[in-house]
Amino acid sequence: MTVDEFRALALSLPHAIEKPHFERASFRVDAPRGKTIATLLESDATANVFLSVEEQDMLIGAEPAIFSKVPNKWGDKGATTIALAAVDETTALSALKMSWRHAAPPKLQDLLE
Repeated sequence: MTVDEFRALALSLPHAIEKPHFERASFRVDAPRGKTIATLLESDATANVFLSVEEQDMLIGAEPAIFSKVPNKWGDKGATTIALAAVDETTALSALKMSWRHAAPPKLQDLLE
């Protein structure tokens, strides 16, 4: 998956918007108390999603060439890196949807298939 393909996938989620976040692009739920869905570092073709620790463990266990724990305190809380060169659209979308569910307020939860 390319950086542009990941960006399009992230922005396809309900109420998703893009904003700068330091040297990264961030994708957020545009709603009161909407949080970050993912960040994208174009220079190394990686993205971070924000999962539960259990979801993180499941994805890393199933696809260790694609997913890895962010190597800091955020990683201990579920922040997970995706290697874009190794991921397909279906797998990336699944991870983005998991992250979206954590970021979106309750009133928007029914918008995601």
